Amino acid sequence: MAAAPILSWEELSLIQGSGWLFQGLDLFVGPRDKLALIGRNGAGKTTLLRLIAGQIEADKGRRSIQPGTKIVMLEQDPFFTGFDTLMDFALSGKDAPQRHEVEAIAGQLGIDMSRTADSASGGERRRASLARALASEPDLLLLDEPTNHLDLAAIDWLEDWLSRYKGAFVAISHDRTFLKRLTNATLWLDRGALRRKEIGFGGYEQWMEAIYAEEARAADKLDAKLKLEAHWLERGVTARRKRNQGRLAKLWEMRAQRAAMLNPQGAAKLALGTDDVKTKAVIVADKVDKSFAGRPIIKDFTLRITRGDRIGVVGANGAGKTTLLKLLTGELEPDSGTVTLAKTLDGVVIDQQRSLMSANKSVRDVLAEGGDWIDVRGVRKHIQGYLKDFLFEPGLVDAKIGTLSGGERSRLLLAREFARKSNLLVLDEPTNDLDLETLDLLQEVIADYDGTVLIVSHDRDFLDRTVTVTLGLDGSGKVDVVAGGYEDWEKQRSQRNAAAKAVRASSEPAAASAPLPPQKAKLTYKDQRDYELLPRRIDDLLAQIERDEELLHDPALYTRDPARFAALTKAIDAARAEKDAAEERWLELAELAEG
Repeated sequence: MAAAPILSWEELSLIQGSGWLFQGLDLFVGPRDKLALIGRNGAGKTTLLRLIAGQIEADKGRRSIQPGTKIVMLEQDPFFTGFDTLMDFALSGKDAPQRHEVEAIAGQLGIDMSRTADSASGGERRRASLARALASEPDLLLLDEPTNHLDLAAIDWLEDWLSRYKGAFVAISHDRTFLKRLTNATLWLDRGALRRKEIGFGGYEQWMEAIYAEEARAADKLDAKLKLEAHWLERGVTARRKRNQGRLAKLWEMRAQRAAMLNPQGAAKLALGTDDVKTKAVIVADKVDKSFAGRPIIKDFTLRITRGDRIGVVGANGAGKTTLLKLLTGELEPDSGTVTLAKTLDGVVIDQQRSLMSANKSVRDVLAEGGDWIDVRGVRKHIQGYLKDFLFEPGLVDAKIGTLSGGERSRLLLAREFARKSNLLVLDEPTNDLDLETLDLLQEVIADYDGTVLIVSHDRDFLDRTVTVTLGLDGSGKVDVVAGGYEDWEKQRSQRNAAAKAVRASSEPAAASAPLPPQKAKLTYKDQRDYELLPRRIDDLLAQIERDEELLHDPALYTRDPARFAALTKAIDAARAEKDAAEERWLELAELAEG
């Protein structure tokens, strides 16, 4: 028998502006529910969270809550004004957590809570907000875009914490990977109605399409197509899904071609003299080094970026992503090595601040300088038709920027920047504040873009759907160059770490049973054997990698035999990982032998 809900709303209704935002909603939250709250920008998701939290009053409806239930909400943009330090913020309010609990969570998140609130970055404020919310030991946790401004390490930590969390949570997030990994049920807020399905986010899209297909059949029978016209204008679910499948197939082919161009170390071949017009390099980095205050940020980095490449840059905050981006775009000079940009390169940068538009201007002013027509990369379009392409109602053309939601402003900024004629697009955290429908649109626009794209993002699913090459930074200055998306980079890291761990583990028992004398280092029998045999093993691995990569150089292999391509790629990654671990082990033994 299912446990009784800890919170419920019956006939929940709320007026916003001149009409109902939603009316007659019924919802409940069980004590172990892990709920994804889905809906497009403007549907009222954040408002619904605040109604659940009791922060605002409904116009109609009845809210029931089990006595003693503690509800904590993580705001998307918490209010830090008036607090001297991040700790002051965390300990504020009537239900403030204990200081030692906050310090424990903050330590795991790597945030200094004595940092002044005014000078804290977006990532530091997000960590402080998480420390406050999680340390409060809630029974129901309400999360509004919890992964915004977090790096990959912090997202991994949060996912691990939530997977062990014994209470319930409701999460709004554009991070598909986050929702797929954690949720067991879905709330879908759509056109003023709320549906619930006992499936995690992984089954949401199939459920959604089934609902829309049934509505379409009903509309045909009732001759009510006009009622659904707005929805199909915004989404066009079935057609868009089919187009995206074609785009993804093209992406896999591009990744296969890119894998064949990379040598065993992941560095790019620089034979520019033989490039044909379709693969001509637009950015070439050769043996690039960059340090700040004596700390190496980028070390011995080589890459050849060709026309049409989609490059993803990932890594922890402070690992050097922005530095690498500036090096590749010529904004920053390397300490050594060279970065060569094509003379015809013309770039557009879309930053993560979204602060480029005045609140008093209209949508028409921003897009078309007050006119009715806009030049979209050399093609003249009517502004209302172009707004439809970016999921806006045409009637919004004269709305003021200040009346738009954060997600709508981000979408409008994308519409403006994508209209400009360019052959290089630089996107810094483009997914912040975007709903899932807009992310699908952004994926489409990037896939159809004729030029080269550089993307810095912590959104793992978005990278997996979008990029052909991933540049992974670990903070030591080393840059992994991987053909594929975030998942491909993570797989390579895991294999490398596992191989290194296995090599170390294999040597530990022998070393423990025969400890080295304190006066003079001496190799054990196993150490001596490894010292003698590892060079031959390393040579064998290099030969294996070279043979397999030669097979991958066939650009038609992926389309002809994708299983063979996947097996070769996996074998190469495993061989590289074993080779790196073997080299590390041999160097340690060489030092002992010399001693």
